[in-house]
Amino acid sequence: MTSLDHRSTTTGPWQSEPARLARAARSILACPAGVNLVVDGVEDVLGDLGESGGELGMQDLGGVPTFSSPVGTRLAAAAADGRRALLTLESGVGRPGSTEREAVVTLGGRLETRGLETCECCCDERETLVLVVDLVVLSQPTAPGDGRQRVPVEHFRSAEHLLNGGYLQRSTEHANLCHQDELRRAVSTTTGTRLADVIGVALADLSPAGVDVQWVDVEGSHVHRLVFRRVASTTEELGELLRTELHAGLC
Repeated sequence: MTSLDHRSTTTGPWQSEPARLARAARSILACPAGVNLVVDGVEDVLGDLGESGGELGMQDLGGVPTFSSPVGTRLAAAAADGRRALLTLESGVGRPGSTEREAVVTLGGRLETRGLETCECCCDERETLVLVVDLVVLSQPTAPGDGRQRVPVEHFRSAEHLLNGGYLQRSTEHANLCHQDELRRAVSTTTGTRLADVIGVALADLSPAGVDVQWVDVEGSHVHRLVFRRVASTTEELGELLRTELHAGLC
């Protein structure tokens, strides 16, 4: 996976490597360990979520923090008013205890509504809200000075960062946690091992070009590097390749 310290082919001070900084910031947005949201003029903007009977979901859609909120919350009202907000994200990228986990990205912008949607699981209506980002500040312990670096917004929104390290890590964690049955069946089918003998499976080092499949069976532990038939360039392509090469039930 891509490290927050990964260098682009450009050199020089941070102003000359906006792509590296943008990729690091997008990785944190895709894989945060902690989230804090402050909205101008609204005290404890998330305090009524429990009263509304639901939780707030968040994802990165092309560099746009996108929230799925219960209807009628303070946050939804703030978005309808177009209030400014500050979103602070602690890094969940990398291994616990690594310097990557010490990074923080701060996103400033204006909240907007994007209409209602119906949840496929429970059929409840939810409101889609976005933060239209106009300020990105990345804080890294390895950066010069006070560690804070301004990231150009146009680079932060670039489509070249769709398959960032945070997204790849989060996708791997989701597959390992939520799709163990599908992964065990995939290994059983491709290796000819009885399903009952496949004890556990884990994906690792997911990239647009392939993924490591690690599994344990009655004979011991194994690892196989699965190379995709083509290199994915979008999240949709990556998902389709995982389903085609491993199991149709993966999402």
